[in-house]
Amino acid sequence: MDSDTDVSNTVLITVDSLRADAISPYGEVGQTPTLASLADRGTVFENAFATGNWTPFSFPSMLASRPVFADSGRIGVEDSPTLPRVLADADIATGGYNAANGFLTSHWGYDDGFDEFEPFVASVGSSIYSRYLATHPTLEAWVQLATSPIRRVKSWLSGDADDRPFLDTSRMFDIEQGATEFIEAREDDDQPFFLWIHYMDPHTPYVPAPRYIRAVSDDTVGTHRMLRAHARTAFGLEVGPQTLDDLRMLYQAAVTQVDASIGRLLETLSETGHDDDTAVIVAGDHGEEFQEHGHLAHYPKLYDELITVPLIVDLPGSDARRIDQPVGLDALPPTIADCFGVAAPDAWTGESLLPTVRDGAAPADTPIVSVAVRGEEVTTQPIPRSLDDGDLLVSVRDERWIYIENTETGEIELYDRQRDPTQQDDMVAQQGDLAADAQQAYDRFGELAAEHAAMLSAAADADTTDDDAVDEELETRLAALGYK
Repeated sequence: MDSDTDVSNTVLITVDSLRADAISPYGEVGQTPTLASLADRGTVFENAFATGNWTPFSFPSMLASRPVFADSGRIGVEDSPTLPRVLADADIATGGYNAANGFLTSHWGYDDGFDEFEPFVASVGSSIYSRYLATHPTLEAWVQLATSPIRRVKSWLSGDADDRPFLDTSRMFDIEQGATEFIEAREDDDQPFFLWIHYMDPHTPYVPAPRYIRAVSDDTVGTHRMLRAHARTAFGLEVGPQTLDDLRMLYQAAVTQVDASIGRLLETLSETGHDDDTAVIVAGDHGEEFQEHGHLAHYPKLYDELITVPLIVDLPGSDARRIDQPVGLDALPPTIADCFGVAAPDAWTGESLLPTVRDGAAPADTPIVSVAVRGEEVTTQPIPRSLDDGDLLVSVRDERWIYIENTETGEIELYDRQRDPTQQDDMVAQQGDLAADAQQAYDRFGELAAEHAAMLSAAADADTTDDDAVDEELETRLAALGYK
């Protein structure tokens, strides 16, 4: 292990459903002073793209630098060389704390290589509840949301501080405590460490603590409006402008809540003397839609509101930078391995961003490929777990163009991100020929999409794992809960 940096440790902080424009380093909306401070002294990637539209599609790239479905026709990283495994084999201490996202558990191989791993999800066993959490991590949150008025009254009567969420299903304080103990245990330890923390607070339903709701709403949004907004979405009622504004406000409050928690973790690094030798990386795993294309949350689409994510790297001793060139989240594992001077496995598809962060070198000029799987309807449930669960959608994008193809139907969309930043004007749907630059992007990106789809199809065909019995049992339990 021979690193060119003065870094001994790396902390990777991932935030579920975090849009780039939801934090202040990328726009004027967010109230995120901790992330703003990281951005002021670190490297901000202006065009960082997730490789999928939701957690199980994006995380194989984030923790294994592999496209989803590339090593099998299923989600998960069981067949991939994971970052924590590579680091653990290099004698680096590893800890992972996941705030109850059921897709980031040992069931899908995400515990591989971690010395300490806590997903805060009931172990995937035989019960209906635990098996369901493995595929739909927000059930408990919806149940507890309905009881939040009672919890609010109990909190007020007991005199508890209002910096805690209404619910404990986000498990923010649990992962914060686990990460803090992991760092403190290494205060006098010379062994380098890698720490991964995954927050769920910005994932629907958004149920932040009262103080953060007040902070982003000027005291105009209270518990009743939070419950009303979520009730309308839960029962499929029309979401008008007022409800949409309330949902956006609650989402921003949840992001601010995460920012405060990250701030406390950075204080722990400082108190234990690790702030000067620890790289801190923050990334969203995918974005969140607020009806930009007709829906809420993160259904199977590949527009910027779901694919453009924040990526901030604070490397001690490096200058602050802002990088325009596109990068994919599959760069995270090789970048972190590079921080430790550990060689990246040949199977990893991403390239290290450490030269960019350290010296300002331009990252590789490679368009980013992202995928989604769509059933008969956009809102089809349960969430796809294999290529057989619907049509494969592939997008290819750079800082200007977005190409999206349904590889089953042949439907193609092309957008100019500079002229049409919200992707409302499909250039393919317009009458007449494409301009020369648009045609060039169409042809080039179409070839890349076809290559990626062929690679995934070949991997799925080669996968001989027989898991039909597990899937049938799981589908039966989901059907009993209304998910067909």
